[in-house]
Amino acid sequence: METPLQTGEMEIRVRYAEVDAMGYLHHARYAVYFEMGRTELLRARGLRYRDLEAQGLFYVVARLDCRFRAPARYDDLLRLTTMTMRVTPVRVDHAYRLHHGDRLLAEASSTLVLVGRDGHPMRMPEALFDVLSAPPSGPAG
Repeated sequence: METPLQTGEMEIRVRYAEVDAMGYLHHARYAVYFEMGRTELLRARGLRYRDLEAQGLFYVVARLDCRFRAPARYDDLLRLTTMTMRVTPVRVDHAYRLHHGDRLLAEASSTLVLVGRDGHPMRMPEALFDVLSAPPSGPAG
């Protein structure tokens, strides 16, 4: 695997409302968890998605691939690792790994495309590109 530009980890506890009738984490929730990971990576770079939106900058998910390996259940404490793998002036690629303890539950990747208020793809401002593409500032990345 290539070296990520940035890596972040967070814990997520599976809530009862997130499981299906069999007691497993519903597959649609994984995408929500991945979004939480991306949002926290932005925050770690000193950015808030809401501030980007206020500037007329929006990221849309152009691609999301997920490989489910094992199920999660209600009240499991999960560890999500989110990695920024590539940044270009119009897109950001992420990779994800979701664990319960040492058990890998899911691996995923996504491509986000920057669009303006009109919904058309656009180049990100140079200052934003510089922040997102900068190498990690410390050991945690």
